Amino acid sequence: MSGLLTEERVLADARATAALDDFGDPWFLEPMRKFLDSLNAEGTLSPAGVTLQHGRLVHALVNRLRLTDAVKRHPEILDEPIAVAGVIVGLPRTGSTMFHRMLANAPGVNFIRWWEVWSYAPLPDEERGNPVARRAHAARLMDDFVAAGMMAMHPFALDAPDEEIMILDQFCVGTGPEANVYVPSFAEWLSEYDHRPAYENLKLVLKFLQWQDATRAGKRWILKTPGHLPTLDALLDVFPEAVVITNHRDPLQTVPSFASMLCAIHAMSTDPRDDVRVGRHVAMRWAKFLKRYAAVRERIGPDRFIDIKYEDLIAAPLDQARPVLARLGMDMTPDVEAAMTEWLAENAREKRAAHVYTLEQFGLTVEELAADFAEYRQRFG
Repeated sequence: MSGLLTEERVLADARATAALDDFGDPWFLEPMRKFLDSLNAEGTLSPAGVTLQHGRLVHALVNRLRLTDAVKRHPEILDEPIAVAGVIVGLPRTGSTMFHRMLANAPGVNFIRWWEVWSYAPLPDEERGNPVARRAHAARLMDDFVAAGMMAMHPFALDAPDEEIMILDQFCVGTGPEANVYVPSFAEWLSEYDHRPAYENLKLVLKFLQWQDATRAGKRWILKTPGHLPTLDALLDVFPEAVVITNHRDPLQTVPSFASMLCAIHAMSTDPRDDVRVGRHVAMRWAKFLKRYAAVRERIGPDRFIDIKYEDLIAAPLDQARPVLARLGMDMTPDVEAAMTEWLAENAREKRAAHVYTLEQFGLTVEELAADFAEYRQRFG
């Protein structure tokens, strides 16, 4: 396979794979073109990386083709009422995955499953409510993540709640693209891009997921991804009823942990691997993201926000869940508390391999990070 990935090539391969040709609203073409330009110029892709990134893009486009086709065949999908009760944000590595999966035990909560973030659209001739083949595809993909050592950094389970960032990534927006490969010029361009079309597209995906699964009717969604930090204004425009739940943890702990995770992902596509380059990019980007978050928070006021400190979450997770559920209009019943307690016991951190990294590995120092995140650390401890 040639080292150059082009728009014409990935679009054609997606059409051939899906045997469909209608991508729906073409808004996604602009970010995809910018991403391809940066990927080809800056991505330093290995031959395996070219194949992997080509596959990722084609898979994303096939999902888009199939969802567009499903909506044309079943226009009632568009009538699905979507209610997002809350969205969990914050720096990566703040316990947000743990908190999200805990809250998902409450009745009345909708969440996106891990297998759905990868294959959100139906396969040809798939029976509604019976996505066996899509789950099997995600299971094979999970094996690749396990082999790459990702389980120690971010635990996966096929039917567990996971992040819609992987869906936004398939639209070539959000923080997903730069998490997979080094594309700094694209990341900088995306900083000024209006994400509203992306969140409208995400809303359409939620409509389909809700339509295909009758057990989701009448429930409210809780979304979660750190990548919403710089685009909260667009997200709240599309989901105006959502409460923002922010997990807080010292960036001196979170930034090197997240950089370590991204380096493992980049290594699947990049040659040579450059931990320092990734670490410095992560620190710079997330410091900017927090400033954007603070500006939105200041503009819309504190009443829309709930703050969760990492130390409090680890020390007494149920005590953090109770007021959040109450704010979202849900009860912490004895059954819910028992389910959360059981989940915590089954998913204790010590049951996974240790995640080992150092600041020096990424060319970072305590002094630099303290300066970059000084305003955030002062405000939120």
